[in-house]
Amino acid sequence: MRVSRFYTGQTLAEDTRISLDGETAHYIARVLRLGPGDALILFNGDGNEYHARLENADKKQVQVTIGRATQPQRESPLHIRLGQGISRGERMDFVLQKSVELGVSAITPLWTARSQVRLSGKRLDKRLNHWRGIVRSASEQSGRVLLPDLDNSGTLPDWCHEAEEACRLVLDPQASLTLGELSPADKVCVLIGPEGGLDAEEIAIAEAAGFQRVRLGPRVLRTETAALAILAALQTLWGDLAGQAS
Repeated sequence: MRVSRFYTGQTLAEDTRISLDGETAHYIARVLRLGPGDALILFNGDGNEYHARLENADKKQVQVTIGRATQPQRESPLHIRLGQGISRGERMDFVLQKSVELGVSAITPLWTARSQVRLSGKRLDKRLNHWRGIVRSASEQSGRVLLPDLDNSGTLPDWCHEAEEACRLVLDPQASLTLGELSPADKVCVLIGPEGGLDAEEIAIAEAAGFQRVRLGPRVLRTETAALAILAALQTLWGDLAGQAS
């Protein structure tokens, strides 16, 4: 039987006891219906997994005793930072979830000319919290031991000009360059537009900031498909999908 994994922002150490509350406690006690003595795994982004035992639980709080710590090698040697044009509802959720599963290191939701979602104030804060929950859940499910960074939403020009990676890529179905023509890199920055893609001015801004235009084959991909395709391709070329140990 698979042992459930949970992220916590708390400091974790062997042979200590901690309390978990909020949504995590509710999920453990009311959804999974775990009880005293049941095993679970905790991680907090320090690179370790902590094997723990449930001591007691109610819908508001659970107590666990932490046992041994292990260091599973599940993080890719390839550092990928994704700038994703903000898309509608489930499409954006899907991109975030699958990007985490495919080993992305950091994600910045970007407002672009063709973004069909406009949020500010409390509505934006609520959406960002929702997205952070997706990143956390995907990390728990996929076995990640580092929690990918989800930055606050930003503008495309600012994000492009702040990029420091030597390999900077912007997806453009009209480009002639393909991934197979690039020199291997260990840090990559990828820019993807929302539904409808990036406009000519945005692509020009990216190019001025040192981004190379690349295409993913002869077909036009939806924004959510493009993110999965390039992440999987990069991890296969230079990361750990081809079997390279991290």
